Formats: sequence, C-alpha cells, structure tokens
Amino acid sequence: MNTLTRPWIYGAGLAVVFGGSLAIGQWAGPLGATGGDEPAGHAAHGGDGGTAPAGPVVPGGLQISQDGYTLVPETTTVRADRRTDFRFSVTGPDGRPVTRYTTIHGKKLHFIVARRDLSGFQHLHPTEAGNGTWTVPLTLPEPGTYRVFTDLQPAGVKEQLTLGMDVSAPGDLEPEPLPKAERAARVGDYEVKLDGALVPGRTSKLTLTVSRNGAPVTDLEPYLEAYGHLVALRSGDLAYLHVHPDGEPGDGRTRPGPQITFYAEVPSTGAYRLYLDFQHRGKVRTAEFTAVAGPAKVPAEPAGGHEDDGHGH
Repeated sequence: MNTLTRPWIYGAGLAVVFGGSLAIGQWAGPLGATGGDEPAGHAAHGGDGGTAPAGPVVPGGLQISQDGYTLVPETTTVRADRRTDFRFSVTGPDGRPVTRYTTIHGKKLHFIVARRDLSGFQHLHPTEAGNGTWTVPLTLPEPGTYRVFTDLQPAGVKEQLTLGMDVSAPGDLEPEPLPKAERAARVGDYEVKLDGALVPGRTSKLTLTVSRNGAPVTDLEPYLEAYGHLVALRSGDLAYLHVHPDGEPGDGRTRPGPQITFYAEVPSTGAYRLYLDFQHRGKVRTAEFTAVAGPAKVPAEPAGGHEDDGHGH
C-alpha cells in the first residue's frame, strides 16, 4: 500500500493554519524528484503514480480547506482530561456536508491528534452520526493546543485529502521538548528499531523491526488492512504524513514481521516525529521516534514555542 496523500509521497507501507500557528508559505516547497530507491509500481493513494506536480506544494494538514472541501467542527475548545464527544462535518464545494466517501484502509475517515509540542498522539476513527456529521470520543490528556487531522476521500474525488485545524484545551501548560533522535523505541515489552534516514527531496527507505522481550515478532496482526501504519509530523508547523508499509497482508509476499518497510519522501530539512502503529496479540501499540532530515538539529526548545495557558496572563 502506498501513501494516503500525494504531497508527501510515502509508499511501501502518512491552515490556512488555525490559531495563530505558522503561515503556510514559511514551510511549503517543491518536492523534488522521486529517488531511485522507490519500488516499481509505487504510487500515491488515489493518484496515478506520475511525477509530482510542478511548483510549490502545500504539505498535508496545513489547511482547514482544500479543493472546496472544508473541515467544520462544532467546537474548537474542549476540557483537558475529560472525554468529549467531538463532532464535526466536512462540507463540499456546494457548502453541504459530504455524506459519501471512498473507504481508505477499512475506514471512511481517519482522525489523528497531536499536541503542538508533538506529544499526546492519537489515531482515532470517528463514527457517522447522520446527515454528514461525525463524532469521535476525544480525550486530550493535558492542557494545550492540539492539531487534529482528517484523512478522507469524498466519493468521486480522485485524490485523498488531509484537512487540519487546531483545538484548544485551556489550562496551565508546560510544553515538552522534542525527544532526541534515537534508533530504538520501547513500548512495554516491545522494542522497535529504526533503520534508514530521511533525505529531503528524495525517496528514503525506512525499515522498522519489531521485537518482544528480545525475540523477533513474526506474527504481527493486520490492523486497518496493513501490518503497520506510520504517521509523521514536522516539528514547528505539524505538516502531516500518513503512510503505509510495502505490501499488504495476504498478497503472497509480505511477511507479518519482524520488519515493516516504508519509502518516505519529505519536502524539507527539519526534525520530524514518527509514530508507528502496529498490532500484536489483539492490541494496537504505538512506537514513537524523532528523526532528522538533512543538516537540521532537534530544537532545544519545545516544539510550537510558548502557548497561552488559558488564564490571560
């Protein structure tokens, strides 16, 4: 399976900025040519596998509206550490809520959440409430400004869209610094190792290897029609990628671990946070990494800088 969104090609396997965040023009830039490591037949989800369009391309998730489709929430403020039935719709070029979608990896719509310091990652799946309205049980664990993303493909639209917006959880906030770049991440009894490097403007091979208590995991379970899902967010503006591994369960060639391979193309130097979802023994787990593309360094200060604590200081 290949990427969900064309602007950042991830194969083999991820606002108008809301609330005073970075302007699009600060980060958007041309993709550059596809590198030679990309396997034959690799193409973006919903695309035709051709070359990237000429000129600047806005990475996914930086816009609340794209190609006439707009993410419309019922609220942009929720209380921290309390479950909220977050409701929203997506309106089309005619201004009406969209009710027909193309299924993407078993779901009509994917919903991703992360705080602007890149902590608090969640991958959720809303349910339809009727008349184009969606609802998702959302708990934001700490105060702060969170970015929410929707991956979707309205019926009849050739390419998938990623729309993004900010949601605030008022309260006292202590932003967390971005963890340093490391090659291994632990999730309970599991360890995931990362091999490969992000190279701006070209396709890079990433291999993630899953083990449990030191033994390779060779019986990963399909989760949303894949053995792994990878989301990447760029530090600073939270430009978004949602990616999937090379091959798929039941294709006759893809093994259920311990390795999951991705091909990634990022548009710029910078620090990125990678989130790998994988399922084993009936439970989905998330391994997190910081990766750096090009000569950039991991920011010394928390990503997103100082945020309002909601008390009007």
